[in-house]
Amino acid sequence: MKIGITCYPTYGGSGVVATELGKSLAERGHEIHFVSSSLPFRLSHVAGNIFFHEVNVQSYPLFESPPYTLSLTSKMVDLAKHAGLDILHVHYAIPHATSAVTARQILASDGIHLPVITTLHGTDITLIGQDPSFTPVVEWSIEESDGVTAVSNYLRQETYDHFDVEGDIEVIPNFIDTDRFQRQDKGHFKQALCPNGEKVIVHVSNFRPVKNAPQVVEIFHRVQQDVPSVKLLLVGDGPDRVPAERKAREVGVYDDVRFLGKQDPIEEILSIADVFLMPSGSETFGLAALEAMACSVPTVVSEVGGLPELVTDGETGFLCPLDDLEAFTDRTRRLLTDDDLHDSMAQAARDRAVNTFDIDRVVPRYEDYYQQVQERTSVVEA
Repeated sequence: MKIGITCYPTYGGSGVVATELGKSLAERGHEIHFVSSSLPFRLSHVAGNIFFHEVNVQSYPLFESPPYTLSLTSKMVDLAKHAGLDILHVHYAIPHATSAVTARQILASDGIHLPVITTLHGTDITLIGQDPSFTPVVEWSIEESDGVTAVSNYLRQETYDHFDVEGDIEVIPNFIDTDRFQRQDKGHFKQALCPNGEKVIVHVSNFRPVKNAPQVVEIFHRVQQDVPSVKLLLVGDGPDRVPAERKAREVGVYDDVRFLGKQDPIEEILSIADVFLMPSGSETFGLAALEAMACSVPTVVSEVGGLPELVTDGETGFLCPLDDLEAFTDRTRRLLTDDDLHDSMAQAARDRAVNTFDIDRVVPRYEDYYQQVQERTSVVEA
């Protein structure tokens, strides 16, 4: 099957999932064509059956900003005609599904049939899409897609609750390569960061305000009152990095906090972690938490969004009420001081990642869904 995939190329969950999906599909024999404004973050190189098509956006004096959506549509049309795509799979409703549906209509006028599948990841529904100025476009893009998937039951319900959408939405969760993401022997790395054998708390995010990075620092500060031999590693970058750094200085823990910026491979850092901390205000799935679980790291996360579908409270980690810093502090402290509890949760976290969210369990569900959409749309077309 020849599959076109469009995603954001930046550091974030949706782009990672889309890229890993394409790479896995290529390994399973499909021909994959990535279409994006730049090379996706996790696509380090192209291979025999993986192709990358850059969307070139021309600047015109007439436009205040480059017309990316139109350029993307044109690239999709050109690719479908010359590569003979069987499916166009886009990640995010706007602008990607909007461009894809428009491209499908243009192609139909030339007698070319191209089914469009849209995967909803979160911000397109929970934040941007609920801006009234975007609502009609989001609804149209979803309803006009030939197939729609969401990464969690929570996101599926959010879509139905906030938009006038009647079509079926298939839930296919995010996934992970548990062969890559597993605990590794990184003793030399830990020795460099924790020369006195300190425990390690890790937080990974894009440092948007919704991730509550300054709260991570505050929780760390509180934990240190009872567990002084502990370090905090903050991975990623974004608008809240400076506030988090300021918070670390204000509470006097800056010397025990390392801001590592964007890192890949992240599994090496997770391999020295004792606890993964995620007090997010909203998460439609929580891919970073899944990566930690696969590396045998118990998680302490907010009881919001899709996280309860990922983390089993009291078994693979802890779910805490949003903004309840006392609960986050208590659960983190327990994991750092109770070795038996920690080891039990570490193993359970790894088992859940492998048995439920491994890439070889989830990607075949996408293949089956592609086939269903192809068969359904070909009957309608006939």
